[in-house]
Parts: sequence; structure tokens; C-alpha cells
Amino acid sequence: MLKTTKTERGFDISNFIDSNGVACSLQKSSAAQDDFVWLGCDGPNPQIFVPNGNPSWREYPLPAEVLCTTRMHLSREQVSALLPSLQRFVETGEL
Repeated sequence: MLKTTKTERGFDISNFIDSNGVACSLQKSSAAQDDFVWLGCDGPNPQIFVPNGNPSWREYPLPAEVLCTTRMHLSREQVSALLPSLQRFVETGEL
């Protein structure tokens, strides 16, 4: 379920949780040169596999100097190109 609000700078943002329980968002970009949206996970969730561990996957801290881009910056044309595949998935479960 989408929860739509505004960012601190007044741009629309819709927050939701994906099927893996990950916080995600769809946000209008502040880019001045054209219309874009941001879409994806709100942040990285680095994990490391621990054989025979309980749990098997554990949080893996990243150094502060590491940047992980988790959201796509999509133009209107890119979104338009994705729509037929997304609509087909909604209707048939296939791409």
C-alpha cells in the first residue's frame, strides 16, 4: 500500500514496503533540467552469509565512505518504456 506525502523540499513521495519487507519509495526528482522520478529501495541492506549460522544472513556494516545507490533515476521516457511490461505483468503474471 502506498503512503503519499511530501518531502522536506515539497516534492511528492510515495512510500511502501516490498514483498521482502524492505522500505521503498517512488519520489518526484528535484532535477531542474527535465522530469525524473526516483524509484527503489530507500537504503542498502548489506548482509553476509554465515554457514551454519542462526540466522544464516547477518547484517554487514559498510564503511561510512562507501556509497550504495539503491534507487533508479528514471526519465518520463524510461518510465513509458517500462509501462507495457509492467501492465502485462499485472494482467498475466508474465513480462
